[in-house]
Amino acid sequence: MASMDTRRVGGRVSGGWVIFGLLQASVRGVQGRHLLEMLGLVVVYLVAGALGQQVAIVGNISPAWPPAGVSLAALVVLGVSRWPGVFVGASLMSLLGDVPVMASLGVGVGNTLAAVLGAGLLRWVGFDKGLERIRDVVALCAGAGALCLGVSASVGVASLVLAGRLPSAFLAAGLRVWWVGDLMGVLVVAPPLMLFKRWSWPRRGGEAVVLAGLTTVLGGAIFFVPELPHSAAHAAAFLLFPMSAWAALRFGPRGAAAATLCIAAASIAGTARGQGPFATDDLPQDLLVLQLFIAANAVTGLLLAAASTERQRAIGQLQLLGTSVRSVHEGVLIAEVRAGDALRTVFANQALCSLLGYRLEELVGQDPCSLYGAEEPEFRQRTRQSLLAGEPVFAEVKLAHKQGGLVWSEVLLSPVRATGEDITHFVATHRDISATKELQARLVAAERVAAVGTLAAGVGHEINNPLAYLVLNLEAAERGLSQGGMSGMRDAMASVRGALEGAERIRLIVRDLQVFSRQGNQESGLVDLNALVPPAVRIISHALRHRARLVEEFGPVPRVSGSEARLGQVLLNLLVNAMQAIPEGNPSMNEVRVRTSTDASGRARVDVVDSGAGIPAHVLPRIFEAFYTTKSSGEGTGLGLAICQQIVRAHGGELEVRSEPGRGSVFSVLLPPARVQASTPPRPLPRVSPPPPSAARRGRVLVVDDEPRLAQSMRLLLEPFHDVVTTTRGSDALALVDAGHRFDIILCDLQMPETDGAAVYQHLCAHAPDQAARVVFISGGAYTPESRAFIDTVPVRVLEKPVRPDLLMATVATALTAADAMGPEPRVDEASPVAAVGGVRH
Repeated sequence: MASMDTRRVGGRVSGGWVIFGLLQASVRGVQGRHLLEMLGLVVVYLVAGALGQQVAIVGNISPAWPPAGVSLAALVVLGVSRWPGVFVGASLMSLLGDVPVMASLGVGVGNTLAAVLGAGLLRWVGFDKGLERIRDVVALCAGAGALCLGVSASVGVASLVLAGRLPSAFLAAGLRVWWVGDLMGVLVVAPPLMLFKRWSWPRRGGEAVVLAGLTTVLGGAIFFVPELPHSAAHAAAFLLFPMSAWAALRFGPRGAAAATLCIAAASIAGTARGQGPFATDDLPQDLLVLQLFIAANAVTGLLLAAASTERQRAIGQLQLLGTSVRSVHEGVLIAEVRAGDALRTVFANQALCSLLGYRLEELVGQDPCSLYGAEEPEFRQRTRQSLLAGEPVFAEVKLAHKQGGLVWSEVLLSPVRATGEDITHFVATHRDISATKELQARLVAAERVAAVGTLAAGVGHEINNPLAYLVLNLEAAERGLSQGGMSGMRDAMASVRGALEGAERIRLIVRDLQVFSRQGNQESGLVDLNALVPPAVRIISHALRHRARLVEEFGPVPRVSGSEARLGQVLLNLLVNAMQAIPEGNPSMNEVRVRTSTDASGRARVDVVDSGAGIPAHVLPRIFEAFYTTKSSGEGTGLGLAICQQIVRAHGGELEVRSEPGRGSVFSVLLPPARVQASTPPRPLPRVSPPPPSAARRGRVLVVDDEPRLAQSMRLLLEPFHDVVTTTRGSDALALVDAGHRFDIILCDLQMPETDGAAVYQHLCAHAPDQAARVVFISGGAYTPESRAFIDTVPVRVLEKPVRPDLLMATVATALTAADAMGPEPRVDEASPVAAVGGVRH
């Protein structure tokens, strides 16, 4: 700020040393273009200062100082390194007004420090010269303007007082006038200089001309028409605010800055001449009131323009986002959080509607949690709690299709704080992974078969041994019976008992194989890991015996909730992996140990420890990647460990590995304990000894099995105590029942050609419900997904082949007891012989 007589006096302050330091730091970087820019800045500064001095002088200080805005705009646009131009311009402005040299230097120090601090502050806060954000307007007005200009006012006024050119009694008034004058320069001059660095004609040129004309006419009438009554001029001054708002809303920050500059120029010139609504006999007071008017108009216009620009940008982004969301292939759902933490769907794109089979109108307004009806209530509750707590949720879920099916989806649920505080919405992005899930299931099944296939030779050996034992004992029994006599009978009985022992061993091996070869999604249940280890060990034992000792170490371990087949596959794959890590030829020096325990957090733990070659450090991070393998082409596909990790994670657990080259590896399966540890098998059947003929009445038994020899074997076992009818086709069994025959128990094979067990049961439910309640299925264990789903939904007992004789007799005895409780003994229509409808009666 400069005065007409003393201008800006100073120089005896420490700020001179600051300027000297800045000068030393900047001299090295001065180039020709920079020097020209600094010289231009000096010229512009002098011209702007002359204009400010021509307006008015209050106490030797100009209350309107455009050079303050010129300085700040120059350092922001051109760079802080141009500060010498500010210093030289401010110092020359004071020297031209007959101010002593040291005092002029003091003025230069104050103005330069204010401009440098203001530009540095704006740069620190990430200021954008476009003034299209509210934060930028606030930083310019409150930071670089109101705050940093206090330095210029303090140094300048202090210089005047120390030089004796300003009475100390006017110190406070001088500070106020200096600070307000500089602030007007920043608010009025700096924005146009920053925004109009490059001129471009506005898009709405005609409207801009009309707005400029109206503003000029209105400003001239208010501040330059002496005949206008004072009260009318005062009221008309408020019409300038709509002009400024018009410019801000229609032309953005450029329009607001131009309107403010025009209004300020007209109002200051008119008031200085004693005209306009702000002119009275007290010029200093008039200018202060006018400056409040200009400040309010400038700040309001800039803020309104920034808010409008931000709104337009937000609308554009929303339109772009809306177009993108509607066109993406992933399903997107947006729900709002209402009172009481209720959720309501407000948007769903076409991809989600197509994925679930709904129309948009059917989804909007509904609770989005209803789409997750296929998930457990605990999962839905946990998901809702996480969202309301502000935590994103990523999961694989099953969505309910409108037609009743299920769709696998990978979903990312993200909470949105639209107001910046409370959660108002959440966005759910769904990706259809049904095909991926199907492929994963096929890969899991293929890897399971591959694991069992790797051990096929050993399994065949394990079956061949008891099979040979069985055949030899049966041949010995045949010879004993052919010899006759008591001695021959005793030898035959001993051979039969040996044959039964061999058959039992074969049954156990087949049962172990069934555990690891079940297809489809197995129903989750309680799994005892200690009971899961022996089948896997028995399968791999023969293949491993030439490589290492196999040690089982059982500890207390909680039961886990999951699929026995899937977890058995993990254990078998880890054992195969351990076997392949040990070369053949020295089994006494190597060991594979399977250890079960409970870790410190209560999780079930299974460790598979081998003394093999170990895993190199550079390979260890990649062993769980799909298709990554270091084995030869005949030993691995690279899927085993990846699938193991996938299965363990699906059970809520972790698969960890520790390895050291040359010292072996330890794979650890960690699984959370089941909430309920007690096992309650469905529909238990008490095991009892076969009843003697006098213990129960003779019952009527229907045996339906497509294997004639098996049907004959069951008939031979049962017919001493019951009346048995056998048939090898399900259609023949249905014909018997339709013909009026009734049975106490129907032993029906589940897998049969043409009419299978499921079709038999469904027909009986529709036409003979009393007979459907007496069905007991017999299965070899090779369940298809359809047969597994059927068994899981009907209340029917299933006996696994081979059925032990005592279990079969106990099942018939229990059925007779149940039949007696249900009603009278079934009657046979003698007019319809059994043979007539395909059955064999005994």
